[in-house]
Amino acid sequence: MRPSDPLLHPCHWPSWAALGLLRLIVLLPWPVIMAVGAGVGHLIHFFALRRRHIAEINLQRCFPGMAPEARRRLIRANFVAMGRGLMEVAMAWWWPQARLESLLVAIEGAEHLPPQDDGRGTIFLTAHFSSLELSGRYLGARRPCRAMYRPNENPVIQAMFERYRQAHTLGIIPRDDVRGMLRALKAGEGVWFAPDQNYGHKGKVFADFFGVPAATHTATSRFARASGARVIPFVLFRERHGYRLRIEPELDNFPSGDDQQDAARINTLFEDWARRLPAQYNWIHRRFKTRPDGGPPPYPAKRRR
Repeated sequence: MRPSDPLLHPCHWPSWAALGLLRLIVLLPWPVIMAVGAGVGHLIHFFALRRRHIAEINLQRCFPGMAPEARRRLIRANFVAMGRGLMEVAMAWWWPQARLESLLVAIEGAEHLPPQDDGRGTIFLTAHFSSLELSGRYLGARRPCRAMYRPNENPVIQAMFERYRQAHTLGIIPRDDVRGMLRALKAGEGVWFAPDQNYGHKGKVFADFFGVPAATHTATSRFARASGARVIPFVLFRERHGYRLRIEPELDNFPSGDDQQDAARINTLFEDWARRLPAQYNWIHRRFKTRPDGGPPPYPAKRRR
């Protein structure tokens, strides 16, 4: 970077300081890194009252029979997983592949990975679990692919995501770059895609997630239909001694021609993963923000600055 680079403006120095600290932390042994991440998660849990409230509302809807004390424990564990996920972003950026591989305790479904060069594109479908960034490194080491991403509001963090995702993938595609996505798939490339968040009514249908209607992307169906790409779901779970990469079979009869049916199928898959390790799913996202009747979201409003 040049001295005149706007990213070096003093207003960005706290971001650079935090990144420098992360860079040092990930030099430590993995158990220590995870302990630091847990501590960060506890701090976030203490201060992020609004996000705690969002998680509470989500879990009340998704697990209505859960006792209040069990729900509070799950929310705290979710923030711990989030703190560890922050450390894993730094690991994904800066760790060599050999060090990452030393923590991969198992691969489930490796036989479902597609051939390297059969000319057909692949949508690698995943969801927002706390080890999301790290999952891309593990997948990319086995099948190089591109990554779709949502730009970060912090320009320093955005620059880092762009730099390191570019370094560890075939390239990155902004979330709204439909042409770029289709171009990659039609060229026979793989694209890593996580469609489980709520961005409003556009391009959505309502499909149940834990029995609650949720605005759900139809983009997976549309991309597969327009490009002829296969869809292979995958997820990375954090375990006591490392990570487990789970690769599901290719979705058969997908797209089905019914976007509603396809969305329900994807939500059921993500729900199954979230039931397996609920603390690692992103419960602080306003998943049910958009309601079928156009009513107000069930979440607290953002404070105006």
